[in-house]
Amino acid sequence: MDLRLLPFRFPGIAGVGCAFQMALPARPGASQAERGNISLEAGSCGADDEAERVIANRAALRDMLGLRGLAEVRQVHGVVTLFEPEEQELCRAPGYEADGLAASRAPERELTGLMIKTADCQPVLVAHRDGGHIMALHSGWRGSRRGYPRLAVEEFCEHYRLPARELSAVRGPSLGPGRAEFTRFGEEWGEEFTAFFDARTMCMDLWRLTREQLRRAGIPDERIYGIDLCTRSLADDFFSYRADRNCGRQASLIWLEGTGTDQTINI
Repeated sequence: MDLRLLPFRFPGIAGVGCAFQMALPARPGASQAERGNISLEAGSCGADDEAERVIANRAALRDMLGLRGLAEVRQVHGVVTLFEPEEQELCRAPGYEADGLAASRAPERELTGLMIKTADCQPVLVAHRDGGHIMALHSGWRGSRRGYPRLAVEEFCEHYRLPARELSAVRGPSLGPGRAEFTRFGEEWGEEFTAFFDARTMCMDLWRLTREQLRRAGIPDERIYGIDLCTRSLADDFFSYRADRNCGRQASLIWLEGTGTDQTINI
């Protein structure tokens, strides 16, 4: 099974792998549900064989990255982070409601991918400079409205007793500032977010908001990275809920590579 992945490496941090999944090429005029792309969530495409296909898709993703397993949560657009998650059986639905996962280095944690699923929402991956502490966040607009990127970094630092100035973060492909339209800005956001809203286009700059929230949590601005690819504008390359509500989900993953040099994964 073919997969398209965007690899990412944090400058100056060894032993941490990251990857952002892309959708497969589509035939002209095909909907996202018809494209045969890699769906990672049941209920996305509505096919009779969906459960089996989702399991096969997850297994293909795991095997392509050379990972031992995947860990995930049932994402609910909240502000809860699960620490030290267990690997998830591919055939089981996630049993824990949260929007983030965090792990520290231990033999049983290595080569387990912390997986976030998105289709316009922001995936945010975080790593400590020691290469031994990682976090993956799902931040939809509701999570961003509640300051989840900042709250999650603060909790991560408190849990592992790490200074935020030693962290790096990357925001993956997601809804860009020219396509994040909110026609009910006053109801959905409010005056405190006016600096991130363009009244002419009725769009929010969610990328800039996330950067600011991460910066407020203490991560240095020069260690906050962004992959500025808009999922709605590039709906042939990414699943986008705003482009097609009957779409799949792409994965964003971060993992701790094995301590042996032969276990380093090259995508």
